[in-house]
Amino acid sequence: MNREQIYRNRYLIAFAVVLASMLELIDSTIVNVAIPQMMGHLGVTLEEVAWVNTGYIVANVIILPLTGWLSYRLGRRNYYTGSVLLFTVSSFFCGNSTSLEALVFWRIVQGTGGGALISTAQAILYDVFPEEERGTAMAIFGIGVMVGPTLGPTIGGWITDHYSWPWIFFVNLPVGAIAAFMTWRLVPEPEHKPVQSPSVDWFGLAFLIVGIGGLQVMLERGESQDWFASREIQTYLALFVTGIVAFIWQELRTKNPMVDLRVLRNRQFTAGMSYAFVFGLALYAQNFALPVFLQNLLGHTAWNTGLVLLPGALASAVGMAIGGKLSARWDARLFIAGGSALWFLAMWDHSQFTTEIGLHDAVWPITLRGLALGLVFVPLANATVADLKPSQLPQGTGLFNLMRQLGGSVGIALTSTFLSHYSAESRSALVTHLSPESEPVREWLTRVTLGAMRQGGSLEEARHRADGLLNMVIDRQASMLAFDRLFLLMGIALICGACLLVFFRTGKTVGGGMAH
Repeated sequence: MNREQIYRNRYLIAFAVVLASMLELIDSTIVNVAIPQMMGHLGVTLEEVAWVNTGYIVANVIILPLTGWLSYRLGRRNYYTGSVLLFTVSSFFCGNSTSLEALVFWRIVQGTGGGALISTAQAILYDVFPEEERGTAMAIFGIGVMVGPTLGPTIGGWITDHYSWPWIFFVNLPVGAIAAFMTWRLVPEPEHKPVQSPSVDWFGLAFLIVGIGGLQVMLERGESQDWFASREIQTYLALFVTGIVAFIWQELRTKNPMVDLRVLRNRQFTAGMSYAFVFGLALYAQNFALPVFLQNLLGHTAWNTGLVLLPGALASAVGMAIGGKLSARWDARLFIAGGSALWFLAMWDHSQFTTEIGLHDAVWPITLRGLALGLVFVPLANATVADLKPSQLPQGTGLFNLMRQLGGSVGIALTSTFLSHYSAESRSALVTHLSPESEPVREWLTRVTLGAMRQGGSLEEARHRADGLLNMVIDRQASMLAFDRLFLLMGIALICGACLLVFFRTGKTVGGGMAH
C-alpha cells in the first residue's frame, strides 16, 4: 500500500483501531457491575472473583511495554490483527466459562490480546496521518480512551439487568470481528524499522513479568489485605522491586533489549511519561470514585449514572478537538497547563458535593472535568513523543501508555484506601460532635423514637431504630466528607504534575528536535 492509498484510508484505519481500543477499555471496567452475578453463578467469594479483574489487568500491563518489540518482530499488521482476534476469541471463552479457574485463565488471555490495542493503535495513527494532522489523529484516539472507561459500567449495568453476565463478553464478538477484518485489510507496515536481532531477550521478559506482575497484584489486593501489614503484600513488594531492578540492569547491558530504555535519555519524553502517570492516576481514580459516589452513596442506578457521566465524555471529545487542532499551531504546554487548571476547578466543585445534591447538580462539574481532560490528553500525548525518532515511536507509545495504565492502577488502589481511611477519620470526628449526650441530638432521637412508636412497637424497639438511624446518618455523612477530600486531592495531583512541564524542551507537538 503506497502513501497515497494510506492517506485516503486514514480515517477508516482510525475507525478500526479506535474501535478495537474502545473494546479493550470498556472491558477493563464493564466486569465490575457483573461481579455479584458472577459470584452467585460460579459459587465464589468476592475475594476470589476479584482475580477476574486482577488477571486481566496484570496481563494487560505486562504486555504494554513489549508492544513495540512484538510489532517489529511479527509485523505490525499481523500483531495488531492477531491481538484483536485473540481478544475476541478469548471473550467467547470467558462468556462460556463454567468455573472461576477457567474464567480467570481466559481473562488473562484476553488481557494479553488487549494490551496491544492501545499503544499499537497510537503508533499506527502517528504513522498513517501526516504530521500536520497528528492532533486530529490523537483527538480521534483520545475519544476512545476517555469514552471507553466511562461507558463500561453503564453498558455492563444495562446488559446484566436485561440479560446475564456472559453477555458482557459476547457483545465483543461482532465488534471484534469487524475491527480485525478492517485492520487486516487496511493497516500498513511502518516505513521505519530498526534492525532486529534473531535472539530473544528472555531474561528481560522474565524480569519484566515478575516486576510488573508483582506491582499490579500488590495494588489490586493491597486494600483487602491491609497493605504492608500482610506477608502476602510484602512478598509482592519484594517481587516488584527485585524484578524491576533486574529488568533495568538486563535491558541496559544487553545489545538487543526487549524494551529499549535508552529512549528515557530524552528529557521531554521522560517528563511527559511521568506526567502521563499522574494523568492516569487522576483519571482512573475519578472514574472509579464517581460511579461509587453516585450509586452507592446517593442510590442512583447504573443507567442514570451513565447518563450523567455522558456530558463529560462529550466534553472530552470537544476538548480533544480543540487541543488537537490548536496545539499543532501554538505551544502545547499552554493547553496542558490550562487543562490542568480547569481540572482543579472541576475537582474543587466536586469537593463541594453534599448528600442532598441531585444528578443535575453534578452535570456541570462533570462536564468541566471532561473538557479539562480533553485539553490535556492530545497535546500531552503528541508533545511527549515529538522529540523521538520515527523508529522509536512504537517503543515510546508503549511506555507512555504503560505509565498511564500504572498510574490508573495506583489511583484506584489509593482511592479505595483513602476512602476507607478518610471515612473512619470523619466518623470519629462526627461521633464526637453527635453524641446522644448533646441537646440537639437528644431532641432529634426523641422525635424519631416517638415517631417510631406511633408506627407500632415497644419503646425499646423504637429507641433501637432511632440509634440505628443515627448511625446510618453518621456513616453516610462520613462517606460524603471522605469523597469531598478525595476529589480535592485529585485536583491537586494534576496541578502538581503540571510542574513537570518545566522539563519539556519544546512545546511543539511534531518534530520537536530529534525526530528529523
